[in-house]
Amino acid sequence: MPINFNFSQNLIIEDDFVLLRLLQESDVEHLLEIAINEPETWKYSLIPAHGQENLTKYIQHAVKSRENKTEFPFIVFDKKLEKYAGSTRFYDIQLPFKTLQLGYTWYGKDFRGTGLNKHCKFLLLQFAFETLGMERVEFRADNNNQLSIAAMKSIGCKVEGILRNHMPTFESEARRDSIILSILRNEWFGEVKDHLKAKL
Repeated sequence: MPINFNFSQNLIIEDDFVLLRLLQESDVEHLLEIAINEPETWKYSLIPAHGQENLTKYIQHAVKSRENKTEFPFIVFDKKLEKYAGSTRFYDIQLPFKTLQLGYTWYGKDFRGTGLNKHCKFLLLQFAFETLGMERVEFRADNNNQLSIAAMKSIGCKVEGILRNHMPTFESEARRDSIILSILRNEWFGEVKDHLKAKL
């Protein structure tokens, strides 16, 4: 059965701790403090968002990709602290194949290690598998980004392999190796969902 997804919808996904809604160009003001004061946030990012100019371009690119129906970006709001925490998105959305990637995830330093990420990932994975009917959700990271890799493994992702010398990095002339991880539909319903829910 083919999947239908309205890329123009004002989608909101939330629980008691976090709210994810459609990222818009006007959200520059909500994320600007992190962009200006925490440049280390994008150490391993392919598209940097440090500083107002880069953040504006970052969000404009995300909005354009949504209009092209290849990505769906979210802004993340921490309900407990009542502050905007960062951003994440579905990307490389392949509806005919029932696959997508989940990434471009970053949070300000005040929101890291608080459990916010697990709440976000639970909501997004639940939506991907149970509302969209996806068969596979893929994750990628710089193979040097051990904190990100550990976070993905902790939510139930399985390592599939390394793409060697895969992509350039914005920080230097060097190219990165990309690690590929994923969660499959049967794994979500079999154990990952309950395992992740227990950590919330």
